[in-house]
Amino acid sequence: MAKEYAGSPKIHQSESRKLRLTWILGVSGLCVIFYILGAWQNSSVLKPTLSDVSKVECDDPSRAALPENNRHGEQISSPSNAKLDFEAHHQLDIKDTSPVMEKFPSCSMNFSEYTPCQDATRGRRFPRQMLVYRERHCPANDELVRCLIPAPPGYRTPFKWPQSRDFAWYHNIPHKELSIEKAVQNWIQVEGERFRFPGGGTMFPRGADAYIDDINELIPLTDGSIRTAIDTGCGVASWGAYLLKRNILAMSFAPRDTHEAQVQFALERGVPAMIGVMASMRIPYPARSFDMAHCSRCLIPWKALDGLYLIEVDRVLRPGGYWILSGPPIHWKKYYKGWERTQEDLKQEQDGIEEVAKRICWKKVIEKEDLSVWQKPINHNECIKSREIYKTPHICKNDNADVAWYKKMETCITPLPEVSNDDDVAGGELQKWPERAFAVPPRIRRETIPGITPEKFEEDNKLWKERVTYYKKIIPTLSHGRYRNVMDMNANLGGFAAAMEKFQVWVMNVVPVNSDHDTLGVIYERGFIGTYQDWCEAFSTYPRTYDFIHADSVFSIYQDRCDITYILLEMDRILRPEGTVVFRDTVEVLVKVQAITKKMRWNSKIMDHETGPFNPEKILIAVKSYWTGEPSKDQ
Repeated sequence: MAKEYAGSPKIHQSESRKLRLTWILGVSGLCVIFYILGAWQNSSVLKPTLSDVSKVECDDPSRAALPENNRHGEQISSPSNAKLDFEAHHQLDIKDTSPVMEKFPSCSMNFSEYTPCQDATRGRRFPRQMLVYRERHCPANDELVRCLIPAPPGYRTPFKWPQSRDFAWYHNIPHKELSIEKAVQNWIQVEGERFRFPGGGTMFPRGADAYIDDINELIPLTDGSIRTAIDTGCGVASWGAYLLKRNILAMSFAPRDTHEAQVQFALERGVPAMIGVMASMRIPYPARSFDMAHCSRCLIPWKALDGLYLIEVDRVLRPGGYWILSGPPIHWKKYYKGWERTQEDLKQEQDGIEEVAKRICWKKVIEKEDLSVWQKPINHNECIKSREIYKTPHICKNDNADVAWYKKMETCITPLPEVSNDDDVAGGELQKWPERAFAVPPRIRRETIPGITPEKFEEDNKLWKERVTYYKKIIPTLSHGRYRNVMDMNANLGGFAAAMEKFQVWVMNVVPVNSDHDTLGVIYERGFIGTYQDWCEAFSTYPRTYDFIHADSVFSIYQDRCDITYILLEMDRILRPEGTVVFRDTVEVLVKVQAITKKMRWNSKIMDHETGPFNPEKILIAVKSYWTGEPSKDQ
């Protein structure tokens, strides 16, 4: 082997490799040292030593978002003990150095039960003919109130469901008129500081439960084929209240009239209801919505105006649906003296109703004692042929039967979708409840809503199951019976309501009239209820009637159409003290919304989307604080 001398190329290469390795190790070591030093310096900068930050302790009582409320004389859940304290703990609280924000003032106590679009004073400007003065007449821009509707002094959190079906606090709705006027009929009774609802009604002295049992002997109420119902002239909604235990969801409506606060009582009980009236406009529901319609001495003149009102019931009744009538003129031979009407007059009225029902192709199922039941045909094959005999009412032409927002009623029969066979159900047959809730609705199967396919429907169901699961994590009281009356301000396909069905709640599904697609018919086909609404106007309900409001992209829709401040003030009007609102929208929109809610005595927090912080859509959760108005000097 040849001998290697100093200066040999191999020796130089070895030393060069050692030198490079030394440099690499040295540079790496310096990087680690400077990284650790930098991290230490950053942590020291974030120590709360500056004048504009203060540390928040975990047990700091000032962090409670709301005062506690008293129910049954006990302490009830506030955001601190209900885990709805939306301020994060163990953090640095940046002091707000912005100017003091002006708060909305409280309205005077005479606004405590203000219903903007059913205001009696404004209604007097309109004709009494056809009860037009009791329809929706909303305030002009210069009449809008820019204050917060106060709860009455002594307001308490309503009883939880199902106890609320039978009891309500007197101070929440301080009206004894119905307990006096309807004392014999057992609508409502006063017991100390609370009302009791015995379940009575004008035509069911044995109680609503027994009355519904009588109906069940005539038509099937418990097999799931009947799910949605409408009660015209509902009183305090005892019929709807007792249908709930039979898994039937009734939309009860009545006007704001001399029977003071009847719809308010219904909602206080946790029963679905709206202010509404059969007058000149269509009722705000799509065609083929309800499996059953009901009138118990509702005083609607069914045979008048060429049967206009019965024709409107026909529009909203599903193919094969039932109409139930009790009270005048049914069983008139027994009751004519108590009704203080002549036998001839009552017979003439019943004959008129029978004739209208026959002309609109209904079949009388049965009349037994105080009840009469008619059924709408499952399709219009025979009805079209019968027009050779009955020239009126004719079948409507070129009309969107679902349009029902400020749309005049018409004396023509709403046509049903065409069928191939006489045994086919027009529009498609529905599954029985509860399968109906998640089955693809006929309107989607038949592709009547552009862009909505069965696949998109299934995806929407999955999406809302995930979202409601997330809501349950961030609002633990959602599953504890804290909420009963829920509103979805932009319901789309009803996925939110379907996902909420496992809780003890009912949902008022609202479809804005300016939505890209009219989906309210789909919602009814799923077995849920709802209404049309323009959120630039007030909703047809009393103040303090909803526990929980869901607003998905509502303000993106309306921010360029009207002042969103008034939409938020309307939400405050219908939300109960300590009620919760969930907003879903872009960060820019939610920041605007949050700035306004701070002026409304709400506490709120913007949170990440359920999929994580990188989703541009965020969630704003807000809670209305508890406060009441001051008694007036007259009181």
